[in-house]
Amino acid sequence: MKNPWKTLSVKTVFENPWIEVTHRDVIIPSGNPGTYGMVHFKNKALGIVPIDNEGNTWLVGQYRYTLDEYSWEIPMGGGILGEDDLYNAQRELKEETGLIAEKWTEIMKIHTSNSVTDESGIIFLAEGLTQGETEFEETEQLEIIKLPLKDAIDKVMNGEITDAISIAGLLKVAKLFDI
Repeated sequence: MKNPWKTLSVKTVFENPWIEVTHRDVIIPSGNPGTYGMVHFKNKALGIVPIDNEGNTWLVGQYRYTLDEYSWEIPMGGGILGEDDLYNAQRELKEETGLIAEKWTEIMKIHTSNSVTDESGIIFLAEGLTQGETEFEETEQLEIIKLPLKDAIDKVMNGEITDAISIAGLLKVAKLFDI
């Protein structure tokens, strides 16, 4: 389908190492002038659903500054655009849980909030797990729990997990494993 939007100008109003916020003067689909704000992420969101041979998974809990609340999530992090997504996902899983996986499967692509951002994410299934040591980043104060995949799905269904990438990844894996 043809793009009905026309960009007239783009001005960066804020930038840091992770995001760029732009103000855009546009022609909207009706043909009238308009404005649009856009957040460009400088990293790709990478989520991992690790599953062991007994059907357990791992969740990571942390206080999310932006929400001002505690959040349970699948292991995830940012991958540098243009770098190998699998390599970055492997690094994130090791950093946050200490896990190393033998088998990796890309299970989905996701857009996190496509009305205001161009952020995209990739979610992987990680299997054949070996436990190692975590390597938290200095901004991370994480709690890690291992639980049956069914219990993680219950946390999605009762609203304990609200992160979009975690919800999508866990529900996709539940469907793949017929849970």
